[in-house]
Amino acid sequence: MDEPKIAVVFGGSLGIGEATARLLLETGSRVTIVGRDATRLAAAAARIGEVETAVADARDVDAVSRVFEAMNAVDTVVICVAGSTGIGLFRDLNLDEVRAAFEQKTLAQLLVAQVAARHMRPNGSITFVSAGSARSAIRSAVGPAVVNGAIEAAIPTLALELAPIRVNAVSPGLIDTPLWDFMPTEAREAFYSSNAAKLPVGRIGRPDEVAEVIALLAKCEFITGSIYAVDGGSSVG
Repeated sequence: MDEPKIAVVFGGSLGIGEATARLLLETGSRVTIVGRDATRLAAAAARIGEVETAVADARDVDAVSRVFEAMNAVDTVVICVAGSTGIGLFRDLNLDEVRAAFEQKTLAQLLVAQVAARHMRPNGSITFVSAGSARSAIRSAVGPAVVNGAIEAAIPTLALELAPIRVNAVSPGLIDTPLWDFMPTEAREAFYSSNAAKLPVGRIGRPDEVAEVIALLAKCEFITGSIYAVDGGSSVG
């Protein structure tokens, strides 16, 4: 019987990261979820099931290194680390907030991948999570476009340099996650409805749908250097 694959999900305590950890566990992997908040990690572990937890800030190279040094060779790394600042119309945009978002998401994801590559099996998989703002013209989203566009631009080169480790990205569109919980319920539902009406599929996405694509990328050994849009068709028109 094959040994279970070892998977590490950064940002695994909420939303897409949590859904991915759950699916990887259900498909036979041994999973560790990583995040900055021990309380959130414990709550996520209680919801998901038999997963390990590790507290680490993805911007801290020593903390990230300790996560990987504590386990055997890793098969699957998913980097679902978000940046929550840098949103606003460009004329008034605070570029310090864009810089902070770049450090929170882009540089943090690159740091995790750099450390992970030293601890992975040769046929392992690294999947970045960017966002559809990398390729879509959205008002007030110059900051996210820069942050996520930089991640996606790096994928082909990383796939070449880190081979035979495979490197891919998923680029979600509007997904119903706790990211939007800051909005009042009625406003959030109206926001969802107005955006769903513009999509070919007629609805917004779920975290488990993004997780399914991440799991595919982790499993299929003939995909590398690719960016998969999981956006209900928003990128086609």
